[in-house]
Amino acid sequence: MEILTVENLTFSYPGGAKTLDNVSFMLEEGDFAVLCGATGSGKSTLLRLCKRQLSPLGDKTGRILYKKTSIDQLTDIDAAQKIGFVMQKPEQQIVCDKVWHELAFGLENLNMPQNDIASRVAEMASYFGIESWYEKNVTELSGGQKQLLNLASVMVMDPDILILDEPTSQLDPIAAMDFIHTLRRLNRDFNLTILIVEHRLEDLIPICDKMILLDGGRLIGCDNPVKIVSRLDRTSIMAGAMPVAARVWYEIGSSGDIDCPLSVKEGRRWLEKKGFKNIKAPQEHFKNQKNINVQHTEQRFEPALAFHHVYFKYSRELPDAVNDLNFTVNKGEVFCILGGNGSGKTTTLGLAAGIYKPYSGYISVLDKKLKEYKNQSLYNNCISMLPQDVQTVFIRDTVREELKDAGVDEKMLPFDLSHLYDMHPYDLSGGQQQMVALAKVLATNPKILLMDEPTKGLDAEKKFIILNIIKKLKKTGTTFIIVTHDVEFAALCADRVALFFRGKIVSTATPERFFAENKFYTTAARRMSKGFFEEAVTADRIIEMCRKASEQAIGRRE
Repeated sequence: MEILTVENLTFSYPGGAKTLDNVSFMLEEGDFAVLCGATGSGKSTLLRLCKRQLSPLGDKTGRILYKKTSIDQLTDIDAAQKIGFVMQKPEQQIVCDKVWHELAFGLENLNMPQNDIASRVAEMASYFGIESWYEKNVTELSGGQKQLLNLASVMVMDPDILILDEPTSQLDPIAAMDFIHTLRRLNRDFNLTILIVEHRLEDLIPICDKMILLDGGRLIGCDNPVKIVSRLDRTSIMAGAMPVAARVWYEIGSSGDIDCPLSVKEGRRWLEKKGFKNIKAPQEHFKNQKNINVQHTEQRFEPALAFHHVYFKYSRELPDAVNDLNFTVNKGEVFCILGGNGSGKTTTLGLAAGIYKPYSGYISVLDKKLKEYKNQSLYNNCISMLPQDVQTVFIRDTVREELKDAGVDEKMLPFDLSHLYDMHPYDLSGGQQQMVALAKVLATNPKILLMDEPTKGLDAEKKFIILNIIKKLKKTGTTFIIVTHDVEFAALCADRVALFFRGKIVSTATPERFFAENKFYTTAARRMSKGFFEEAVTADRIIEMCRKASEQAIGRRE
């Protein structure tokens, strides 16, 4: 039965061009649908138009139907209850002080009897495993717990459709995987219809029923994921965002008769069917690469940033957020920090930027103690920071004014922002905000650039642009300390990768070694290639090694 129907939907923001152009598709009860598209393609706008209370202002034509009734004609209760919505940023959706208050809030607004509220909340807390933090203040929760609370607070109202806008963008890899598995369980156990937007597609595409593909506000596909992925042009932006197994298939096996693999499991089976199981490609490249990394680090061992037994806590009553932290980042090095939500990664960047002050230990920047930088000299072509919440860097009414105030010379930027000039920064998509904020930060010409989740909300093309920016500036001696949950991005750009746990770094290694030795904090490429090509931690490396292995096999036959 049809549950959500979008008919000839066209939308534009006031004074702007079309964000959506004649979009039509239909979801049936129980569908698990993933909405994909490049940054700024209209995904978030489409989701918000499906939730009446969140619909943006602008010019709209066409219809959105819930069970063949226009959402504009639904009662207020049905509009609030039947279509649930989970936002990208947990803090924007949480409104109460206690966990149990948040769970009960929606039902109280529906004027439900107290006994019924208590029963529903208890059942939902048990289902989502919230009992152990049921009485906690929401400020004490980790990012993953906050997002799970948001989901539970929506599900307690018993919606028929669940809409999610990049719900895992701020979660670490393990928390994100747990969240996605929870969605799959809800879909399977309750026949819940799910429509989700994500740039993290590795774990979503293999489990979805439908892929909906947008390009420049137009619908270019709505079908089974295998069919959509198989038909993509391998040189397109979206092809670069597909799961690793599919990206390898595009380059190595798409001309054969084997279906396009989507998951790590399918990718491993495909590698075996292609005959790579017992073919060991030469590993000299990786050994040399590790030696090059080590030698290069030794040759330029000039500290750019160093933490010396640093301790920090947000208040006397709280435990240490950073605990005896010691590490050194060298000039011209790209140092990526991974770790769970709440482990102290963002706090560490705040300490490096002088936003927080340690109560013990000290930090040195370019061989000078941080506290010795006076009168904002630390920020004078020395250190700049791209924060996790990029909205905090916006102070003007238009993108044009933001760039002008920051002294941005857009002719020098490797990406075009001109189509955003007249928009308010808060009206941009998350990915667009990220790029504007990056332009402002780059304009300061820092020697050390701190980046907190720089790829959040970005499509594959924009990630590639940032990757090239990092590589280009690295050659000029710029140092990067990057906190990220994007393990594949870290594998592509880092000289060293560190794992943060309970306020300190517990391991550091080159990307090849780090991701080869980890089981959960690793890339999908590593999980797919383990046992076939050791230390192939990116899709490009798997492709390279497949080709080398094939050449080797041909040589033996000849």
